[in-house]
Amino acid sequence: MNFETWLLFFVAYLTITLSPGPNVLLVIKNAVKYGYKAASVTILLNLICQLMIITLVAYGAGALLEKSPILFFALKLTGGAYLIYLGITGLLTKVGSSHTEKIEEISPIQFSYYKVCKEAFLVSASNPKTIIFLSAFLPQFIATDASIGWQFTIMFLTICFIVMSVHLVYSYIAKNINKKWSGLKAQPIFSKITNSAFLAFGCGVLLSSRTT
Repeated sequence: MNFETWLLFFVAYLTITLSPGPNVLLVIKNAVKYGYKAASVTILLNLICQLMIITLVAYGAGALLEKSPILFFALKLTGGAYLIYLGITGLLTKVGSSHTEKIEEISPIQFSYYKVCKEAFLVSASNPKTIIFLSAFLPQFIATDASIGWQFTIMFLTICFIVMSVHLVYSYIAKNINKKWSGLKAQPIFSKITNSAFLAFGCGVLLSSRTT
């Protein structure tokens, strides 16, 4: 992979990552609710899942998924249902009183590493179209006269840099907006928006076709 090809890949993947999806939404939600530590854990698990997906793509899993309507439907049903579950449970969670919110401002909410890691991994793996998309997207930047493994490694490291940068910037913006609107009790509104978005993403996954 020469520099021009890498630069084209960088710009293309950056453009894709800038478009908010379930992964970005979960990072922002955890950053606002728990802080940057939870956001960083979410990003890490997202990247671990991405590494697994890229490895599967390298071994042809994307082509297999595209040719198997039953497998695609099963994964789509599972992924969509999980996103809808996150949205519904989030909407049904009661928002604490103003007194509780003041306490939380002094002492940040403790988060469960297991819960955050589980949600981050499952949200990242919830859309089977991701595998199909990457199986069509990544090979376009592969040069046949160079090491395939080395080129996939370069692309994954590039993906890590892009995802970490973009997600942390989104988290920073969201936390600052939440802080400025704290007197207006913006957190319940923000919670409803993010959980409704999870519902919308889940419905989008369930209604999606096999094409990307």
